[in-house]
Amino acid sequence: MRAVYKVLLGIGLSSCATALLGSPTSSAVRAACERPVYLTFDTGHMQVAPFVAEVLARHQVHATFFLANEPTRTGGTSLDEVWAPWWRALAEQGHAFGSHTFDHVYWLSDTADGRFLMRPSAGPQPGKSFTWTGAQYCEELGRPAKRFEDMTGQKILPLFRAAGGKTSPALLRAAQECGYEHVGWAPAGFLGDELPSDQYPNTLLLERALSNIRSGDILVAHLGIWSRQDPWAPAVLEPLIEGLKKKGFCFATMDSHPAYREKIQALKLKADVCASPVKRGGDASGTCAGGVNVIDSRARLAEQPEGFSSLPSAGASTIESSGVGETKDIQRR
Repeated sequence: MRAVYKVLLGIGLSSCATALLGSPTSSAVRAACERPVYLTFDTGHMQVAPFVAEVLARHQVHATFFLANEPTRTGGTSLDEVWAPWWRALAEQGHAFGSHTFDHVYWLSDTADGRFLMRPSAGPQPGKSFTWTGAQYCEELGRPAKRFEDMTGQKILPLFRAAGGKTSPALLRAAQECGYEHVGWAPAGFLGDELPSDQYPNTLLLERALSNIRSGDILVAHLGIWSRQDPWAPAVLEPLIEGLKKKGFCFATMDSHPAYREKIQALKLKADVCASPVKRGGDASGTCAGGVNVIDSRARLAEQPEGFSSLPSAGASTIESSGVGETKDIQRR
């Protein structure tokens, strides 16, 4: 089964999508997006991932993917060698990428001594709690970045999404110290693929999304949810894209979002300066201190309007976060 997946991912899907979307060079000069929404995907069990890629290619939509090394339906993990051709094809097509922590590590609480109580849901010790320093969390954020560069030869954006969207102000500051900004989602952008199918069927999720999504919203879905019996993709994804386009929306990636665009450009400039032999030879000012190991070299300059939707999402508990509302529970997905 895994061998079949590898053939499909490495050959058929890659060539089909590249033909439809074009090369990275052609995608870099896409027309300006005037009423954008920002479609994002977190990793998951990956069974629906080929369908997601096919739908995005067919509709010439670019998305932002947040990477963790999660268990898959085929017995591997989402960043293993079986999936490397799939990620490489997405990178070539001009999608954007960020960190989701390598072992999908949940923040549970801040500790009195300035550290963080964390619990991974993947990796060698899922479900076990650990107390980490900010530096250890930064190291965890950097692991998907390194793996992605090993697979694709490209760097991710200096963006991350915490597992479950759960953060604290102290955790966000720790991530910022190593060059990462957190990306949440709009309340209306919670697309509901983690909700139980019997209570939230695909028809309801599609209707709710098309009614509530507004320009500027960040949308979140997954590349497979273990607990959902009726898969959200491609059943909702394709009509959602078609419906949003009919309403005059367009799709943009997170590097063009007004809340992140200038920060990303500043980090890129810092990375370029610190990569020069002169700067590496002496950095008395401390300009090159801290993590600048993740930056996407592509330039997307799209004009973006303001505003996030404030509409509530149904069926999920609201959790502490930064920026827009985030609504995922801690559970095996």
